[in-house]
Amino acid sequence: MLRYLMLDLDNTLYSQSCGLWEAIGRRIDLYMMERLGIHHSEVSVQRDRYMNEFGTTLNALRHYYGVDPDDFLTFVHDLPLANYLAREPALDAMLARLRVGKVIFTNADALHARRVLARLGVAHHFERIIDIRTLEFVNKPDRRAYLRALQLVGAYPQECIFVDDCSANLVAARSLGMITVLVCDGSAGDGAGADYHIRAICELEEIVNALLRRSLPA
Repeated sequence: MLRYLMLDLDNTLYSQSCGLWEAIGRRIDLYMMERLGIHHSEVSVQRDRYMNEFGTTLNALRHYYGVDPDDFLTFVHDLPLANYLAREPALDAMLARLRVGKVIFTNADALHARRVLARLGVAHHFERIIDIRTLEFVNKPDRRAYLRALQLVGAYPQECIFVDDCSANLVAARSLGMITVLVCDGSAGDGAGADYHIRAICELEEIVNALLRRSLPA
């Protein structure tokens, strides 16, 4: 029986077209140039390599440069969210109707997650934020991150729907037996690892309700 909806945060709960994730990316670039002295011509190449190796730029920079995660996370999330996000009544209403537990499962930190959820007006729906610190900096798509998240909520993989905008993260979740949903507006992502593919988060309701009906005893 389905018990939990585990949702990624950035580019999943809000529209990928709003520009917030791109703005965070620019802050990451700036951090690498200003704090670490990496030449601007090398930043994008290094970030691609870091994502392939570690799944996050933060953990790569911790490994190669010993950066302070607090300093990095504060710097890259120092953005006026009002310029990118607004309250989402439709998302609020959908989350209220879904009869499963709801958890944020993010490679960002809880402070950023709480700011985003508050801006969207949906913070009250989530019983837990599983963030990079909760995971002791073991991030998606590392298998250990999912096992820790499942342990924290006390659920088996098959009892959870995992929603993310990153195919690599979905592949790892699906390999454990979680039901996976890719949120992608068509501009990125190939759907690898996804049981379902939606273009916007509010399309999730139909999938969840269908799965809940299917899991009911005959």
